Amino acid sequence: MRARRLNHLLKNALIYAGLVVFLSPFLIVILNSFKKTQYFIENPIAWPDPFRFANYADAFQKMNFMRGFANTLLITALSVLVILLFSSMTGYLFVRFKWKINRVLFFVMLAAMTVPFQVIMIPLVMVYGNLGLLDSKTTLIFMYMGFGVPLGVFMFHGFIKGISYELEESSFIDGCSRIRTFFQIVLPLLRPVVVTLAVLDVLWVWNDYLLPSLVLLSPANRTLPLSIYAFFSTYSVDYGPLMAGLIMTIIPILVFYLILQDHVIKGITEGALK
Repeated sequence: MRARRLNHLLKNALIYAGLVVFLSPFLIVILNSFKKTQYFIENPIAWPDPFRFANYADAFQKMNFMRGFANTLLITALSVLVILLFSSMTGYLFVRFKWKINRVLFFVMLAAMTVPFQVIMIPLVMVYGNLGLLDSKTTLIFMYMGFGVPLGVFMFHGFIKGISYELEESSFIDGCSRIRTFFQIVLPLLRPVVVTLAVLDVLWVWNDYLLPSLVLLSPANRTLPLSIYAFFSTYSVDYGPLMAGLIMTIIPILVFYLILQDHVIKGITEGALK
């Protein structure tokens, strides 16, 4: 009994030690967001003395936070909505219609997931640049749809296979069309995987820097990750407001995840059981 209790305490100690290790970078960023740049350079892990709350006001103004927040929110919301809509409908089509072309397209989508973005980013930007489609939020949303749909189709495909087809047959008997059956019968049953995929895609699109930096060229279209670069000058970096800007960028997406974390765990569990 004593050995079991000691073993339990050791496991808990290791878990908490690992938690501290994983959270330490985030805690250091929070700590340094209240310091002057000079104090950050001298000792990044020292306690702020005094706390400089003006860093947040400077960051809010210098990075034009509200404009970047509005751009990021618009792009993220529309991109995730489009990905969820098209991937759920495509996954349903691949499961319910046993056409040979559907098998081919499904494996093509799976193969597309293995291609690194860095391999195609230069040709992609050249093609869209020659067509005059860069510096557009619509173009960026379209690209996110192209990169996000394959994973969504893969997740929805596995989940829809576990839904009984008799539910749909009964709705057909009652006179429902295929589209109405999908949106009123099938889609509500996909809620766990919808929430899981939504959280994953929101985290991806909200924090993405590389693709927006290639597509959005004008300052008016900058997202929050791009706005962070307002603190980088030619010869120096204003670290205090930079850290504050990072915290301000993280908070909305962190709150979003904390609200939906139970649904994410449920979605992953039910997807595994399916």
